[in-house]
Formats: sequence, structure tokens, C-alpha cells
Amino acid sequence: MATEERLRRTMMFVPGNNPAMVKDAGIFGADSIMFDLEDAVSLDEKDAARYLVYQALKTVDYGDAELVVRINGLDTPFYQNDIKAMVKAGIDVIRLPKVESVEMIQTLEKLVIEAEKQFGREIGSTQLMAAIESARGVVNANAIAMASTRMIGIALSAEDYTTDMKTHRYPDGQELSYARNVILQAARAAGIAAFDTVFTDLNDEAGFYRETELIHQLGFDGKSLINPRQIDMVNKVYEPSQQEILNAQNVIAAIEEARQKGSGVIAMNGQMVDRPVVLRAERVMRLAKANHLVDMEGNYIEK
Repeated sequence: MATEERLRRTMMFVPGNNPAMVKDAGIFGADSIMFDLEDAVSLDEKDAARYLVYQALKTVDYGDAELVVRINGLDTPFYQNDIKAMVKAGIDVIRLPKVESVEMIQTLEKLVIEAEKQFGREIGSTQLMAAIESARGVVNANAIAMASTRMIGIALSAEDYTTDMKTHRYPDGQELSYARNVILQAARAAGIAAFDTVFTDLNDEAGFYRETELIHQLGFDGKSLINPRQIDMVNKVYEPSQQEILNAQNVIAAIEEARQKGSGVIAMNGQMVDRPVVLRAERVMRLAKANHLVDMEGNYIEK
């Protein structure tokens, strides 16, 4: 179940009850925009927020951003109406909070299919992702990641998780070490994306960079964000170096040379280039283009 080949460095939370933020969410350049109908919205605003996000999805141009919605959990009275409205509006991805089992994803998928049929949406067009927020969710992460072919990713939500573990957030992040690695391994085994948790202290830029560098080093696809100014910070961490870009360009050139020769063997500097090297080079070039470090032909732009 391979995930779509797209960058998901940044998934920006947008409160579903804030008209200005919902309308302007596309101008900041996040790879994914996640409209929040759950924690960011008080009980007496749930219906209004759902309607606001629905109307925005039908009328606002968010460019190339992937559009995600965090619905309310299946233990709430808002769950089914959230699903119906978001599928009808044509959302790209539904993010289910507090996922602890395969059955929770399967129940969601069943209701999504019913909504796609009801509103004339292409069957399979609504993708899914799971937020892991408890010890039980971490223990079941492998099964959750493989619960549906619609799954595009799983995400760690640290606040609920650390509460469940009877601890809290620490600067060095050791309390999240096990969960991060389990979620990352589960995502990679399933061929889907892995998203790290939000960093809530907007005044601690050094801490944000430290945490983002850690999750980049581990191999996470990206990070959930709560503020637009964090977008460029994440992109900077994920930005490839000039040497990485030049190496990737050499690999891409070797691929093109092999293609022109009709050869299935890719060689560079007299050595064979295996598939992992090719995949890494292709990702580096996607990152380089997204960060405007190369031109349309893939040539490095000197700064």
C-alpha cells in the first residue's frame, strides 16, 4: 500500500471555528492543511465549525496543498456528521484521533464508503490517517498502519500519549523515544507517511529546531504544526545540502544515460547504482525543487 509520492513535511493545524484562519490557510505554503473539528473547537461550536470548513472546501482555492480534516472521535455525537460533510465537500484525507485498534479504522472506512456512494464521490477517493495518542495505540501501531489501503499516514500526538504514560513533555524528548520509533517503523512497513507531534512552545525556537532535526534524522516525513511561522523552520531542516543535490543530480544523470542506452543497469563512476540510492536521489531532488534550490531543469541555483 504505497503512499502517494508527495512531500508531507508540514501539516498545519487550522481551527475549524476560525473563519479568518480557515480562509487564509492556503497562503502560508504548508504541504498539508489540517482543519481541526476536534480539540480546537468547543462543544457548542461543533456544528458551526463543520459548516464553515465544508463551505471553505467548496469555495476556497488552497492551491497544491493536501487538505486534511481531523474529525471528532467515534465516541462523540459529531463523528458521523463530520464524516458525511467532509466526504461530501471532497476532503483529501480524514484524520481520526485517538486510534487504538484496527477496528476503529475499519469502522471509519465503512462509513466513508457509504458517504462516497451517497454523495457521488469516487469510491476510494477519500484517504485516511490515524493519530496515535495512547500506549494501546502505540502497541497496535503496526496493525493500524496496515488497516486499510486508504491509509496515507500515522501521526504521534504527544500530549495525550504522555498523559496516558503518566509523564509529560521534556526538553530532550526521551519520553517519546519509544513511541516515535514504533510509529516510524509501522509507517515504513506499511509504505505510508509518519508525522511527528506538534511543538507547542512558540517562544522556544531553539527547542523547535532541535526536535525537528531529531525527527528528520530518524526519518519522519514531517511534523504537525500549530503556527504558520513554523513552516519555513521545518522546511529549512529538511532542505538538502548543495553536496546532496549534486550527488542526486549525478544519480539522475546516470539513470537517464542508462535509459537512453536501453540498459537496465545504472552505473556511476564505474560502480552500479542500486535502488535505494535511486530512491534517495529522487527524494533529494523533490526536496530541492520544493525549496527552490534548483531550477525547472534541476540545475542548482547558487545563492
